[in-house]
Amino acid sequence: MHLSGLFIHPVKSLRGCAVPAADVDALGLVGDRRFMVVDAAGRFLTQRTLPRMALIETDLGPEALILSVPGQGGVSVPLHAPRDSRPTVAVTVWGSTGLATEDCGEAAAAWLGYFLGTPCLLVRIGGAFHRPLLKPGKALPGDLTSFADSYPFLVIGEASLADLNDRLAGQGGEALPMNRFRPNLVVAGAAAFAEDTWTGVRIGSLVFRAGGPCARCVVTTTDQATAERGPEPLRTLARYRRDTADPTNVNFGQNLIHETKTGTLRLGDPVEPAG
Repeated sequence: MHLSGLFIHPVKSLRGCAVPAADVDALGLVGDRRFMVVDAAGRFLTQRTLPRMALIETDLGPEALILSVPGQGGVSVPLHAPRDSRPTVAVTVWGSTGLATEDCGEAAAAWLGYFLGTPCLLVRIGGAFHRPLLKPGKALPGDLTSFADSYPFLVIGEASLADLNDRLAGQGGEALPMNRFRPNLVVAGAAAFAEDTWTGVRIGSLVFRAGGPCARCVVTTTDQATAERGPEPLRTLARYRRDTADPTNVNFGQNLIHETKTGTLRLGDPVEPAG
């Protein structure tokens, strides 16, 4: 087994980027979900309610984040605010409230608000940001995360997607790409849904422990190229991937917590499950 896909999503719920390698820090992959779009009250916005977010491309450079949409222009945002000008905004991500973040400025807010059709702000993680992982029974002291919904990493096996696509094809449907599920890590060489059984895993030199299955939402039904929605894959997943502990959830992918808080992941890294 080896790491065959590595993805960073610089802005929560905007389009992600495939990368050949990525550093890891206390929050997860460096550059992953370090920016977020929020409403006037500081509540996070996602494709759940704004599917057009899927159309915004992200380009993470050494000094700036560039947001763009073909034919709609774009905006450049510094990765770090000037030291003498760091306005803060308190934001909320699910059960994490009052998170200290930095306002990315009027230009980003105006461009995003115009394209998305709603007033909003772009915020970024700054020096005062601190978000402990709120997962009793899974998180340990020192486990942190970024603006991700819950866990710092999500892994999916290529064979798991192939299994789903075989079922879709058997119903006359079209195959879905991996970006529907927005993973950080994709593994080749494992059996379908083998990741469900892992209690932990080593990828390259980094050690992870399992956080549990990832319950999927309406974002998976959003075409990441067009922002159009349909019934799949949730309709098919509901037939064979319901959570035995909570049948209202359908699972696809495994959440991971990194025990190794620093290092680098690279495509081709060996993957060695602990269970």
